[in-house]
Amino acid sequence: MNSRQRVLKALHHEVPDRVPIDLGGFQTGIHRSAYVQLLDYLDIRDEVTILDPVQQLARPCEELLERFHVDIRYVVAHGPEGFPGSIEQNTRDGRLWHDLRDEFGVVWSMPDDRPLYMDISHHPLANATVADLAEYPFPKGDDPTRFTGLREQAQMLRRETPYALSTGIGGVVYEICWYLRGLERWFMDTIENPAFCEALLDRTLEFWLGYYRKFMKEIGDLVEVVMIGDDIGGQSGPLFSPKFYRSIVKPRQKRLVQHIKSLTSAKIWYHTCGSVRQLIPDLLDNGIDILNPVQISAADMAPHDLKTQFGDRLTFWGGGIDTQHVLSVARPDEVAQHVRRNLEVFKPGGGYVFNSVHNIQAGVPPENIVALFDAAYEYGFCKA
Repeated sequence: MNSRQRVLKALHHEVPDRVPIDLGGFQTGIHRSAYVQLLDYLDIRDEVTILDPVQQLARPCEELLERFHVDIRYVVAHGPEGFPGSIEQNTRDGRLWHDLRDEFGVVWSMPDDRPLYMDISHHPLANATVADLAEYPFPKGDDPTRFTGLREQAQMLRRETPYALSTGIGGVVYEICWYLRGLERWFMDTIENPAFCEALLDRTLEFWLGYYRKFMKEIGDLVEVVMIGDDIGGQSGPLFSPKFYRSIVKPRQKRLVQHIKSLTSAKIWYHTCGSVRQLIPDLLDNGIDILNPVQISAADMAPHDLKTQFGDRLTFWGGGIDTQHVLSVARPDEVAQHVRRNLEVFKPGGGYVFNSVHNIQAGVPPENIVALFDAAYEYGFCKA
């Protein structure tokens, strides 16, 4: 069974020869400093390139992906022609900062003396009204220059490799709103000014509807997975009122999911961190097929309970190891046993793709990363 067949089996809730393994996406990736240490540990040579400057994720090289038996490769859209997307260096308060202004006008910043990831330093709609939204220069999702060369890339991967193909992350209908507004102001809006929330959500939805109309026209027939996501959960439960989610956010997410499904037969992968068990029925109703990252350390997210309640309808993509409390601090043998226990729960009946809970962060010992993926391969084989 090759990688593409293996992933398709798992996604259709059939038992593959072994559990598919993922590494290298925007929510299933590796921080550049952890990547550099890992390459040195494995004596692999690679010129490090950054996949995502905000999260400081490296683009894993093919030699490493093959070493870890990774079954997925990514086809990622880019910025439109004319958008620089470059990082500027600025000095503030005696510190050197790396600043990135994204297409929506949000500014992300990282201090040079602590280069872990970027935080938002400017929310351009912090003081906006509903009327202001009509004048704000939102980017155009359907700009065709975003997708130049992607079909050729996907066709080459289809023709020359055995891997399953996935898009990069997109469809961020909800989160972009608080990026633009500011988290505290946005949460107050959900109570005091829901009309503003609806107006802004409609604008972000408009962007993503246009984006996927063009994107799926290019590669919708060539990918197995389309990745979308919005964080709606925290450590102990939903980040905001489930009533607000169901009445205002969910209808727009559902419209996007159904729009994408009308354009491709690929499975829809949805990313949200945190404790979201009570919202999983809503996500299934939206039409999602896959949940990531399966934050098993959050409240009500125990692997056995999730698999028992939703395993026949939902593919879990992640949940392979607790990255908060285990991966960075345990011994390699403890990492391997943690992986083995989680695989024993998730792999029966298919419907599972192995990955850690979200990205591998800076400071994770390379021997633990090796133990993680070696255990996923060793213990991921399924009985005939």
